[in-house]
Amino acid sequence: MENSQAIKQKGMEYWKQIIVMLCLGWAIIWVYRSALSPIFPELNASLGGGISDASLGAISSFYFFGYTGVQIPAGILVDKFGKKMVLIPGFTLFALAAILIANANGITMVYAGSLLAGIGCGSYYGSAYSLSSESIPAERRGLSTAIINSGSAIGMGIGLILSSLLVKQLHLPWQIMMYLVAGLVILIMIAFVKVIRSTPDEVIQKSSKTKIEHAPEDKVSMKRLFAPNMIASYILYFATCYGYYMVVTWLPSFLQQERGFQGVAIGFSAALVAFSAIPGALFFSRLSDKFQSKKIHFIVVLELLAAVMLVLTVLAPTSGILLVGLILYGLLGKLAVEPIIISYIADTAPKKGYGTTFGVFNFFGMSSSVLAPWVTGLISDATGSKVNGFYLSALIMVVGTVLFLVANLMMRNKENA
Repeated sequence: MENSQAIKQKGMEYWKQIIVMLCLGWAIIWVYRSALSPIFPELNASLGGGISDASLGAISSFYFFGYTGVQIPAGILVDKFGKKMVLIPGFTLFALAAILIANANGITMVYAGSLLAGIGCGSYYGSAYSLSSESIPAERRGLSTAIINSGSAIGMGIGLILSSLLVKQLHLPWQIMMYLVAGLVILIMIAFVKVIRSTPDEVIQKSSKTKIEHAPEDKVSMKRLFAPNMIASYILYFATCYGYYMVVTWLPSFLQQERGFQGVAIGFSAALVAFSAIPGALFFSRLSDKFQSKKIHFIVVLELLAAVMLVLTVLAPTSGILLVGLILYGLLGKLAVEPIIISYIADTAPKKGYGTTFGVFNFFGMSSSVLAPWVTGLISDATGSKVNGFYLSALIMVVGTVLFLVANLMMRNKENA
C-alpha cells in the first residue's frame, strides 16, 4: 500500500484524482444515455419506420433493466474483489455494446445493445461511490459527491446538444454518436487502470487539514441494510429517479411534438436541466456539509420543489415560463438532491459494506428508470400526449418524499423515547 508521501509525489492527492476520474466516468455514461432520445425520429426512420413511442421508450428501459439487474451483484463483487476488477470488464462490455447499436439493422438489435450497455455501466455505481466514500474526507463528502455527479449533468448536456447538432442540424448518420461513445469509454478505461489502486484498503491519506483512518471492521447485515430508514431512502430514490429518467427520455420529444421546438433548440432546451443542475448540486451539497444535521430537511424541501417544477413545465402557458420551469427543475431536482442522499446513506451504512449498500440503494432507485420511459410511452400512445407522464412523475416524487420524512420522524421519536 502506498503511503501519503508517495501520493504527494504524484502531484494531485489520491482522493482528488478520484473525484476527477469519477466525474469523467459519469460524463461518458451520460453522453451515451442522452444521445439517442433527441434523435428517435432519425433512428426510427433508419430502421424502417413505424416504431411506436412505447417501443422507442423501451430502448431506455432495456438499458436500465440491465443496469438495475447487476447493481446488487456488482456491489458484492466490488466488496470482494475490488473496484478495478469490476470496472474494467464492465466498461469493455459498454464499449462493445455501443458499437453493436451503431451497426443495428432492426429495433431488436438496438434492444440487445442497450441491454448489454446497461449491464456494462452497471459496474460503475457501486464502484464509484464505494471508492469515493472510503477515499474522500467525511467533511468534504457532500461537495465532492456533487462534483462527481456534475459529470452526469455535463455528459447529459453534451449528449443532447451533440446529437441534435450532428444529426438534426448537420444531417450526419445517428450512428456517429455511438462510435464517439465507444472511443470515450476506451479513454476512461485507461484512466481506471492508471488511477485506481488494486488493494481494497487503499486509504490512509493525509492532507494539510484532514486525515482518513482505516474503516472499522464492520460488515453489512440484512437488518441494517433493510432498516426502516434505509427502505424509505430506497423508495425516495426510486421516486427521484422516476421523474428524472422520464424527463431524460421524453423531454426532447415533448418539446418537439407538443411545444414546437425545432433542430438544435431541442437539445439546448433539454440540456438546461443538466447545466442548471451543476450550480444547484454544488450549492446545496456545500450547505449540507456545513449543516450536516439538516440533511433530511434539505432532501425533503428539494424533492417537493422539484415535483412542483415538473408540473410547472407542462402547465406553462409560454415557452419562456416552460424554460424557467426546466431550469428550476435542474437546479432543485435529482442532481442537486442526490449528493445529499448519498451522503446520508454513507453516514448510515456500515463502512465495510459500502459496495453492497450502494448496490442495493441504486437497484431500488434505478428500478424506476426501467419503468419511466416505457410507462410514459404507453401514456403517450394512449392519449396522444406526454403531459400525464409528467403529472404521474410529480405525484410519485411527492409520495416518496412523504414516506421518507415519516420514516425518519418515527426513527427520531424512537431514539428519543
